[in-house]
Amino acid sequence: MPDMSASASLAMTHLVPLAKELDEDKVTPGVLGFIVFAVMALAVWALMKSMNRHMGRVDFVESEASGTEKAEATAAEKRG
Repeated sequence: MPDMSASASLAMTHLVPLAKELDEDKVTPGVLGFIVFAVMALAVWALMKSMNRHMGRVDFVESEASGTEKAEATAAEKRG
């Protein structure tokens, strides 16, 4: 098995000069970063809008039929 630390140090030797060429004060996320952020923001907005619609359709009031079924089940448990 090859020595991983040797290959890691070799890679760092080649990458460090490339990193020193960049001005640390001028590094920005760029256009790709903005596009990724905008897509994620739109996805969250769409999911929240969809969730709002789905939550509006939920009926939290218990219907008569399920109430009588529960009463009958409770009565049957008490009898037997």
